[in-house]
Amino acid sequence: MNQHTIQQHQMEQRPTDLFHNPVIPGFYPDPSICRVGDDYYLVCSSFSLFPGIPIFHSRDLVRWEQIGNVLDRPSQLHVTADHLGAGIMAPTLRFHDGTFYVIGTNFSDRGNFIVTAENPAGPWSDPMWLPDVTGIDPSLFFDADGSCWVTGTWRERKEDGTDAGQAIWLGRLDLAAGKLAGPRKTIWRGAMVDAWCPEAPHLYFRNGWYHLVIAEGGTEHFHAVTVARSRMIDGVYEGYPGNPVLTHRNLGWDFPICNVGHADLVETARGEWFAVLLGSRLIGGYHKNLGRETFLVPVSWERDWPVFCPGTGKVEWTYPCPVVAAEPSGARPVSPDDKASVRDDFDAAALDPSWVFFGTPYQPFHRLDDGKLALKLLPRPLVQDLKGIDVTAPPRVDPNEPTLAFIGKRQCHTSFRMTTRMTFLPVTPWETAGLVVMQADNHQFRLERWLEDGRHGLRLVCVTCRVNHPPHLPGYESDTTETTLAWAEVDDSTLELEVTATGQNHVFRYRVPDGEWNLLGAADGRLINPESIGGMVGTVLGVHASANGHKSANEAVFDWFGYEGMDAGA
Repeated sequence: MNQHTIQQHQMEQRPTDLFHNPVIPGFYPDPSICRVGDDYYLVCSSFSLFPGIPIFHSRDLVRWEQIGNVLDRPSQLHVTADHLGAGIMAPTLRFHDGTFYVIGTNFSDRGNFIVTAENPAGPWSDPMWLPDVTGIDPSLFFDADGSCWVTGTWRERKEDGTDAGQAIWLGRLDLAAGKLAGPRKTIWRGAMVDAWCPEAPHLYFRNGWYHLVIAEGGTEHFHAVTVARSRMIDGVYEGYPGNPVLTHRNLGWDFPICNVGHADLVETARGEWFAVLLGSRLIGGYHKNLGRETFLVPVSWERDWPVFCPGTGKVEWTYPCPVVAAEPSGARPVSPDDKASVRDDFDAAALDPSWVFFGTPYQPFHRLDDGKLALKLLPRPLVQDLKGIDVTAPPRVDPNEPTLAFIGKRQCHTSFRMTTRMTFLPVTPWETAGLVVMQADNHQFRLERWLEDGRHGLRLVCVTCRVNHPPHLPGYESDTTETTLAWAEVDDSTLELEVTATGQNHVFRYRVPDGEWNLLGAADGRLINPESIGGMVGTVLGVHASANGHKSANEAVFDWFGYEGMDAGA
């Protein structure tokens, strides 16, 4: 019985023992995985969120627990609140000889870097910068002889200096020195002739073959996974005649899972193979509020080539649970979504690692005190003055970078309810605080307190932005519009605020504690879903406070924060 047949048999024999995709819902893109014994660890891109590179642990590949963040100190991570889509992209996690390694790219700092740890929960080292490792999406591979190799994506140059297009390169890496130990070599250009965006290379050795798994087609609708192999690590690599091994671009624009790609393989202790990869769920048309999420799919091997999603060739919502070592209790989950309802009463000494800031918080602006979260009203507004990103300029790491007083969590469900109790009264017209639904740069809904002409109240604000193309391309231009959709006079200093989303239908309510809910307004989530500039990031929900360009001694105090997923079966 071959592996494909075994998996089919498992699907027939264990119809109720299923896991559900995505295994890590919400804005957790570019997953990379490794196994150590019976334990699995996974990291994701974090872009301009701080702390950076969330790291998860699992014993079954299905139920994941965030155990920390790889980059959790300002000395490790510099990102700004100028563009949510900058910062940390495509980290790769590997384990070798007792040490965990993460290699990745920080587009807001000095490029490619490596950090290490003996314990994946941390602490992790400060970055070792890799000036020799240029391009994007670096990945590590440790060969049987102990040598370390790095793969990446670069724009190759011909002998005459002209552009030869984007390609996958390989070089031997001196880990101690943080430098290449020899020349770089292009090993593959992708499966398609002049492949668009060959990137995300990962190397594996199996059965006498070096297998190279990459992404092609860009990280949006035309994303795909392709494969090549070689008997020698430095090539020649031959592409699989059946490429792409996985894509949803041929399924049409209405298929509910899109953008699939950027895969990383793992073998279980029982000999099963799986891949983690990114994908996006559609909400109310071709809109991807949740960004790119982490999916898990089975992989089999035929004639020494990997077969993704055997039998269907596409990512399914459910699969049989992997055959792995049982938890000490003997319990095995049938759904990974055991955190559909989260309430933080701010009783701990520090914030849970799932909380994030937008940009490195060089200025302290929050405190946990007596079961409450207090935010200072810093001058920086939540709406940014968007400028282009010059990737050729020297990095600008400025500890005086204005900090944004925002703390949030990733939206993880297509429908949700977010609530908080806030005590705050503005004393000047420029002071605001409240709840925010933030999707990409200058795309947001805000439910916030305001003061105007001596009247206190609540307002619902919609911010949208039109851009000509992504900020790292030359000639970037943006045009931001801020509109008040609804308002009401409210004098009470303590209010409970609520945002519910049923698909794209967002409803905003308020009440005095234990009173009746009052409707302030509603809005269509598609207004802040910036499909015109791509779905690189996902929605972050949270609390904010700002003096909007002024100094203030005021603060907003939050008693608790609640999040409830309301998807069917959540």
